[in-house]
Amino acid sequence: LCPQGQLLAKSWSSLFEGQAGAAPRGPIYSFNGRNVLTDPLWPRRLAWHGSTPRGGQARRRDCQGWRSSGAGEGLAAPLGEGRLLAGQRHNCSEA
Repeated sequence: LCPQGQLLAKSWSSLFEGQAGAAPRGPIYSFNGRNVLTDPLWPRRLAWHGSTPRGGQARRRDCQGWRSSGAGEGLAAPLGEGRLLAGQRHNCSEA
């Protein structure tokens, strides 16, 4: 996910610690130019990361190194809540 010249967050730590104003400021674009906060192609609006809350690798929670869309779990965080490394489990086959 990448912004196109917009301020994504007030500070680096606010992205990961859920501080005030931590929710990413839209729009946020996918690599193919779609605004993930409004485009119907992105119904869940998740940032998939596969990391622990402290930024380490969450083994067996990264959809097999992001190569699988089948059985298994990955960790993702809702984009509108801040705390990008929140560890919510999601099935790797989710859109």
